[in-house]
Amino acid sequence: MDRACFYKLCEMLRDVGGLQGNRNTSLEEIVALFLFTLSHDTKNRRTQLYFRRSGETISRHFNLVLKVVLRCHHILFKKPEAVTENCQDERWKWFKNCLGALDGTHIKVRAGDKDKVRFRNRKGELTTNVLGVCTRDMQFVYVLPGWEGSAHDNRVFRDALSRRNPLKVPQGYYYYLCDAGYMNCEGFLTPFRGQRYHLSVWKSGAHPVSAEEYFNMKHSQARNVIERCFGLLKMRWGILRNTTWYRRKAVSRIILACALMHNFIRTYMTIDPMESLIGDEVQEDISENNIEVMETSTEWNVFRQNLATEMYATWLNSRPS
Repeated sequence: MDRACFYKLCEMLRDVGGLQGNRNTSLEEIVALFLFTLSHDTKNRRTQLYFRRSGETISRHFNLVLKVVLRCHHILFKKPEAVTENCQDERWKWFKNCLGALDGTHIKVRAGDKDKVRFRNRKGELTTNVLGVCTRDMQFVYVLPGWEGSAHDNRVFRDALSRRNPLKVPQGYYYYLCDAGYMNCEGFLTPFRGQRYHLSVWKSGAHPVSAEEYFNMKHSQARNVIERCFGLLKMRWGILRNTTWYRRKAVSRIILACALMHNFIRTYMTIDPMESLIGDEVQEDISENNIEVMETSTEWNVFRQNLATEMYATWLNSRPS
């Protein structure tokens, strides 16, 4: 975050969130210690030494800024924009009306003895399963943290659709790209199962030999945006890379705040200095009628098959004979 972006953040937190400094600590210093903690995953004692403040002051100001940042979520979460028919981006031009991509990621947390089984993921680590939804320009539309590490992505996803503040997916042919762990149904487009999919396959020089494989290749190239978004989020905020000493409820709020700060930086900085470090791959008005449940849809299976056939035929015709 450069200096201009930092002062814009302070201004927004003051005008929208109501954050104020006091006679002993300026607004800028309060925001700086908050960002310092998120970026470097510092313990209270180190932050005390760096800012020359008491532990109580550091803790109080960190939680105050965290609360104010979450209060600004309605401004900082990105509004999704559908891919238009005249899109020229090679990754996205085939996915007309696509709103972005979604997936889950795991972030380490502390857990008591009685909760360790629930929060232990299949790699044996104690984590929370976080659902993230992002746009084509790697800004978050929706984030749902807090689920146990053992929970399946599909279960977390269903919860996101049924909450009081749900993930909103307009009815019609608007949709998000998902991996094969989800269901191909209205609003969510998945790849064909049993076919080659991952980018590493196509990087090796392999060529698709069917419409399904070509669709999977294009789907993987576009959906990779959510993997890159998660990679950028964890690279930017050190507090998400390691097990912190905050309680799980606080960790969920911190994850949300990190996603919101990520959006703010990508909105107000012309060039995101972190983006070049992650590489190209890491493992219109919309109606207010939203999708609330996931159901198997023959219509969407036909839509996917027709799209795959059209994409493959166009690719074959464009190749030199």
